[in-house]
Amino acid sequence: MLLKESKTLESSRNKVARYIEAREWTYSCDLGEIENWDYVLFKEVIRTLKNLISPRNERIAGTSALEHIWQAAINGDSDVSDDFIAEFIHFFKALKMKADVYPSRLMEGIEIPNFDQYEGRAAGRMRSDYLDRMAERMDRYLKRHNSGLDPWIAAKRDENRRRILDYLGSSKDDWEDWHWQFRNVFKDLRGLESIESLIQLETRHKEAIKLALENHVPFGVTPYYLHLMDIEPSDQDYAVRRQVFPPLSYVQNMIAHRKDKKWAFDFMKEADTSPVDLITRRYPRVAIIKPYESCPQICVYCQRNWEISSPLMASALASREKIDAALQWFSEHEGMMDVLLTGGDPLVMDDSMIEGILSRLSEIPHIKSIRVATRTPATVPQRITPELCEAMAQYQELGRRNLCLVTHFMHPYEVTPETVAAIKRIKATGIEVYNQQVFTFANSRKFETSALRVVLKQIGVDPYYTFNMKGKTEMEEYSVPIARILQERKEEARLLPGIFRTDEPVFNVPGLGKDHLRAWQNHELIAITPEGRRMYSFLPWEKNIAQVKPYIYTDVSIYRYLKRLKDRGEDPEDYRSIWYYY
Repeated sequence: MLLKESKTLESSRNKVARYIEAREWTYSCDLGEIENWDYVLFKEVIRTLKNLISPRNERIAGTSALEHIWQAAINGDSDVSDDFIAEFIHFFKALKMKADVYPSRLMEGIEIPNFDQYEGRAAGRMRSDYLDRMAERMDRYLKRHNSGLDPWIAAKRDENRRRILDYLGSSKDDWEDWHWQFRNVFKDLRGLESIESLIQLETRHKEAIKLALENHVPFGVTPYYLHLMDIEPSDQDYAVRRQVFPPLSYVQNMIAHRKDKKWAFDFMKEADTSPVDLITRRYPRVAIIKPYESCPQICVYCQRNWEISSPLMASALASREKIDAALQWFSEHEGMMDVLLTGGDPLVMDDSMIEGILSRLSEIPHIKSIRVATRTPATVPQRITPELCEAMAQYQELGRRNLCLVTHFMHPYEVTPETVAAIKRIKATGIEVYNQQVFTFANSRKFETSALRVVLKQIGVDPYYTFNMKGKTEMEEYSVPIARILQERKEEARLLPGIFRTDEPVFNVPGLGKDHLRAWQNHELIAITPEGRRMYSFLPWEKNIAQVKPYIYTDVSIYRYLKRLKDRGEDPEDYRSIWYYY
């Protein structure tokens, strides 16, 4: 009625603003009965709706959700998607204190005891029984996401290994040799034929890979990683396959920008944050050095896909002169206390090259920490040899300098007995191992990432960061709404013991660096596009330190995300509270 009676957009804005303020003040003054948990949701949606009707935010976003709603009220229709409508249905539900949050989907059907009526041992036992029920519900989800440590999966991988070795005419000793793994990466049309001979490949993946190879879009899979895949595509190996088998939309986008990919796909603006060759710097006390710009295999969503043309490409290793100049830069910049040795994957280099770089860095007195970033424990664990571990360990000097390994496990299905052996070798030297997971559609189901955290802790790897997909448009098919990563942190990760959830969900602001996604003071929802996409304003980490403009980010649609989950066999009701994370 408020909108129907408004003859102009500004009239409708004023009426809606007064209505929101009146409801907020009523409950702030305790004039209406409302449970504390409902009040929290109510306050959050009030703040969000104020943002959405703000003329300032409409100017920044270049769109007005209120105008579309007003037009629908006046004309009976507006040019918006079902995604847009779904967003506002849930905004209004929260405003009316009818949000689809309680009862929790996880604990649905289980009555919450009135703990206030009990005390002492009786209260303690009652709460313990209730928490047992919660743990049982968690296990229903966790058990869906198997790891490669499960005996029946390990046995299946043994058979896969045998088939690959027979196909390549090689031996078990070859398999254990990382040089052999590198030499036999499946990375060209002949490699595609080999993959087809070893596993069943979906038509869409075959077409996309073929098109990628014909147009020099980077693609590659190690023999080890191929053995993680089931012979027929399954729910179990879904995430593993999508690590390396690109969607057609990604390949087409890469081809369309082959001449300007350095600018089109450099999402983090590394070209603008590189003071000298091989160095990227976004923070005052840490910088990246990239001596090797390729990997044994290519992750589809690679942040540096604009730099890589193929696995292990000949031009990947920087010249000695460039590496020396980059190391000299660290020596001259006394503000540097932490170095991230990354790429590409620096562990592709031979031991002597790695040791030479670590030796130079260790001679710099102001360097207090060296991190080596590598995905080889997941893609070629054979690379983690005793010799490599010993070479790295000599540059860890506790009390003066710490050296650690940062790796990238994305799914529990990637963890194998060979992984465990590699991690054991590293940790036996006293070097700690941390994990950075990229949160994608393929690993975003209920408790899927929690299952990864559990198995990582079992093998001695500490969760470190969980990265939002960052909105690289060429791989939007992999993206997940920010609301889902917030929901995962609150409703799944939070239920694990604290030591299992040491990772922090972050969003990388282009050219500036990481924002903590959980922090309201770092981001705010400012608009909903007609397509039902949320638009966020991200305030960089420099907020309150330096005057830096916010970054405006357009997210993927929650409505579409839930439809895709349903297509995978998920029940969208399991995710129904996602709408109330802003």
